[in-house]
Amino acid sequence: MGYAFIHTVIDDHSRVAYAEFHDDETAATAAGVLHRAVQWFADRGVTVERVISDNGSAYRSHVWRDTCEALAIKPKRTRPYRPQTNGKIERFHRTMADGWAYARYYTSESERRDA
Repeated sequence: MGYAFIHTVIDDHSRVAYAEFHDDETAATAAGVLHRAVQWFADRGVTVERVISDNGSAYRSHVWRDTCEALAIKPKRTRPYRPQTNGKIERFHRTMADGWAYARYYTSESERRDA
């Protein structure tokens, strides 16, 4: 089994989630996800004004900062060691882990992603 990183963007009001699987957590990947998520939400009539993230290196990078600036989004970060600050995303990831990612045995990472 391999590893998958799920990059998730959740609308704070509606709790509608946008998620993508990736093989890494780099700033370039996170910035690409943000671009696609903003477009995905825009297609549904939602304007992204702010984004809150954890303190991972991808979200402290110049790439992230520049991407947010280009999209006219105000970036904020959670307080260190306070996952409840980002509770909606933490709960979404727990639900995905319990209901899908570890709910049954998968023979490969691609099988799990397909599921």
